Amino acid sequence: MENKPSNAEQALPPEQASAKAAILAECERLAEAGITFVAVHFDGSGDEGANEEIKCYTTDDYAYEESEVRESNFSHLQEDFEALVPYGYENDCGGFGDVILNVKARKITVERNDRFEDYTTSSYEV
Repeated sequence: MENKPSNAEQALPPEQASAKAAILAECERLAEAGITFVAVHFDGSGDEGANEEIKCYTTDDYAYEESEVRESNFSHLQEDFEALVPYGYENDCGGFGDVILNVKARKITVERNDRFEDYTTSSYEV
């Protein structure tokens, strides 16, 4: 029986593969600085979006706006993190989320939340 790769294991486009490699190459330096997570938050709607500046954390778990930011100089990774921000998150009602590096596990996770509008229609005679 042949194992098919999951979505996460499928080949990344060259730009994203290069960005991932650059980020993972910094894990040793990040760990030496006591950093446990690095993240970029993105948010957008109405065809406009923004990425926040890269933030480093020394917490056991990462939670946007709940984890304390550690001052450090890894801003050179900004473009690499932005390359992993999902395409189209700013369209229509938009979306938001984070690109997160777990330094100890050496894994990058993209958490994307999409917003949508919904409605119901009812019709009746009076």
